[in-house]
Amino acid sequence: MRLYLTAAKPTDSVTDGFLPAARALGCEVTILSDRPEQHPDAIGCDVWDPRAVIDTIAHHHRPDAIFSNSDHLQVETALAAEYFGLPGKDWRACLAAKNKSLTRRRLAEAGVERVWSVRLAPGNPVPADVPYPVVVKPREGVASENVTLVERDLERAVAGMRDLPLVVEEYLEGPLRTMETLGDGETTRVLGGFATTLGPLPHFVEERLDWAPGVDEHVLRALQALGVGFGACHTEYVVTDKGPRIVEVNYRAIGDHCDFLLADILGVPLFEWILRVHRGEPVPEPPATSGHGCAVSVVADRSGVIIEAPPQVEGDGLWHRPLRKVGDRVELTHTNRDYLGVIRAVGPSAEGVRRAVTAFQERHPWVIA
Repeated sequence: MRLYLTAAKPTDSVTDGFLPAARALGCEVTILSDRPEQHPDAIGCDVWDPRAVIDTIAHHHRPDAIFSNSDHLQVETALAAEYFGLPGKDWRACLAAKNKSLTRRRLAEAGVERVWSVRLAPGNPVPADVPYPVVVKPREGVASENVTLVERDLERAVAGMRDLPLVVEEYLEGPLRTMETLGDGETTRVLGGFATTLGPLPHFVEERLDWAPGVDEHVLRALQALGVGFGACHTEYVVTDKGPRIVEVNYRAIGDHCDFLLADILGVPLFEWILRVHRGEPVPEPPATSGHGCAVSVVADRSGVIIEAPPQVEGDGLWHRPLRKVGDRVELTHTNRDYLGVIRAVGPSAEGVRRAVTAFQERHPWVIA
């Protein structure tokens, strides 16, 4: 079975997750990328253009499945899968999820929820009736880049971002949660979810995710309104005093090593499950869980040079993946790009997991000078 995987930059999710899963399923994998030198045995292709993806595949081996875990390439990959008559996501749903302005519009039109939101195109004037505080974010942004809380003077706040299509929306106050789903086009399974701890405002850097499973019917209605029901999806929402409100819908698996954490907690080959759906197989039912897990992203607190870094740790209930190394220079961006490393841990109790993570951090600090 020939699996085509579209990718931009390399990620641990693909390198250590989906590629081993594809091999375990007996797939012959062809990676298409605009950065072929960064991937093993990849074919060079303008993966941002669905015409190029389709043309490249058509002149190579016949595809049995086409897949991407990239935030940016879901529309292009879905169009290619549709062209070849293969299982895949609806490209319209991919676009509506990726474009945060379209997300708000679709949810309002479907009567699911109404959140004050305006699209701020480059060159357009800032609206006069802004209900402060508001959140400014790029229309199709990732990694918390240029996401900020604005309490007054929106014009000044966006002055340095006026070359980007932006979305300005009301600040949603309350606990931040995620819900992880996997669908086969007919059935959508809720795999679980996390409670998210953010760093200090006005930035929105995710510092910790703790296992908090549950099925939120509002989120399921939102996904249905967007047309999301095939493959993996990572949805973030806030539990406000008026009920749940969607923050964003990421139509791919959860990232920042939480996909590995989710697999650890469920005790299932999650990456294989996701690929099986793209091969046309029905989505399995996730098992009941009783344990706990968390992922802690160690965030740089200053700019400087790393002079001490923890080792990589694998298994026995705790994992650490360093994302930087000794000698690297760190420049604070107040985004997810400030991550130094990710610790994930699983165990029978939340308190036990917390103690294990704390003990590791105390033994192995990051030192920046």
